[in-house]
Amino acid sequence: MAATTQARAPKGGHKHQIVRAYLSDLIANELTIGDAVPSERVLTEKFGVSRMTVRQALDALVADGVLQREQGRGTFVAPRHTDFEMRLTTFGEEARRLGMAPSTQVLDSDTLAAGRVVAEALGIAPEDRVHYVERLRFADGTPMAVERAWVPASLAPDLLDDGVPDSLYGALRERGHSPTWGEDTIMAAEASAAEQDVLAMTNVRAVLRAHRKTYSEDGACMYSQMCYRGDRYSVVVPLREARPTIVPRPAPADPAPHDPETT
Repeated sequence: MAATTQARAPKGGHKHQIVRAYLSDLIANELTIGDAVPSERVLTEKFGVSRMTVRQALDALVADGVLQREQGRGTFVAPRHTDFEMRLTTFGEEARRLGMAPSTQVLDSDTLAAGRVVAEALGIAPEDRVHYVERLRFADGTPMAVERAWVPASLAPDLLDDGVPDSLYGALRERGHSPTWGEDTIMAAEASAAEQDVLAMTNVRAVLRAHRKTYSEDGACMYSQMCYRGDRYSVVVPLREARPTIVPRPAPADPAPHDPETT
C-alpha cells in the first residue's frame, strides 16, 4: 500500500500562503479558464492543514478574480480580466490595442426625440431628434459590453441612411465633427435581466457602467452608456503629476491719488 504524501509549508511560512502559491502555479501552468481546481478535501489532505486554512487561500484567489465559485459545483478558474484604459477611443480600437479581435452585433437603431436625460447630456432640447444605436460588443468572440449611443441628428442627418456605420467616431470625423475630448462617469452596478442574458452572464450580475459625453470643437457630439461585464473588465486610469495652475486674481486696488496741497 503506497504511503500518502503530504506537501508541507516551509518553516516560517503561513500555510494558507503556501496553498495559495501552489494554486496560483497550478492555474498559471496547467489549468485553463473554466477548469476546476482541487477540492477543499483534496487540498486539506495534500498539505496537512485544516479546511479553514484551505478556504482562506481559496477566498483570497476568489477576491483577486483568479477563481470563481459556482454554487453546488465547485471552484473554477475565472475568465481573465481585460484592462481597458479610459481614453477617447472606440471599443474596437482599444480591443485591437490589447491584441484582441473586436466584433459587433447591432441590437437596435432608430432616429427619435432625445428625451430629458439625453437632451441634458447633449445640451439640446428634449424634442430635438437624435440617432440612437444599441450594440453588443465582442472581444475574441466573447460578449464584453452593451453600448447605447445617441448622436444629434443635426450633426449627421444621414448617419443611419446606409445602416449603422462601423465606427460612430469615424462617421463623425467624416462629417467634420472630430471627437477631441470627453468625460466618463463610471459606477459599479448590477446588470438587468436583459443585459445579463445578452452578455451571457450566468453566475454573476456585477457590471461596470460608464456614461460618456464626447465633445468636438463645436460642442457635445455624442452621449453613450456602456455596460461592461464586471467579471471580465478592469478599468485603468492613468495618473500624472499635477502641474501648477495659474489662476488669475483681481489686481490690488489702486492707491488714492496723492494731493500735495493737503500735506
